[in-house]
Amino acid sequence: MKSVIFDLDGTLIDTSYGHTSAWYLVFQENNWNVDAYKIHRRIGMCGDLFIKLFATETNHQIDSVGIKNLQKRHAEIFSELFPIRKPLTGAVELLKFLRTNNIKHGIATSGSRPLIDNSLEAIQIQHDTILVEGRDVAKAKPEPDIFLKCLDKLNVKASDCYVVGDAVWDIFAGVRAGMLCIGLLTGGNTEEQLLRAGAYRVFKDPEELHHSLSELGIY
Repeated sequence: MKSVIFDLDGTLIDTSYGHTSAWYLVFQENNWNVDAYKIHRRIGMCGDLFIKLFATETNHQIDSVGIKNLQKRHAEIFSELFPIRKPLTGAVELLKFLRTNNIKHGIATSGSRPLIDNSLEAIQIQHDTILVEGRDVAKAKPEPDIFLKCLDKLNVKASDCYVVGDAVWDIFAGVRAGMLCIGLLTGGNTEEQLLRAGAYRVFKDPEELHHSLSELGIY
């Protein structure tokens, strides 16, 4: 029996494009000329690194206080634009199946509370579900720390656990943590991009993954 670690945004909850829109507006407010497609390609990356990369590209200087201010503004805009979060197709049913069948699983997200609270509620996360937030580790994706911490909390070996994510950053981090990675097309990355990043298998959405669990040894 295999265990599973899920990314959250774009993997279980339909928020990838919401975060793209919120960051686009934040950058516009601060006169950073950043195209939306460039933002979308980096959704799922560690927040600090995400901002530093765009600061470099737009020739802006930013310190730790400035980064925190941008992240705070992003959280405000995102919450205003998307107060209601929608689970991706099959996500709630997949998590329920894992709970019912006592299959170890957890969530490792670059986001942190309280911004992710509505998302966790939407996918009906239980109080005892293993959760690792971005602020729980020194370095978030594409570094492997967040998945390694979740592995430790689940008390399973990397060889006995899959990572499920929608972004190349999830795949990069999962591979570096020593796990097989499953890509989902729900965040806008193509099958080719996910496979090139190192994904073992790619599925359309959580529902298709659910129907394919036995193929992966998850039962």
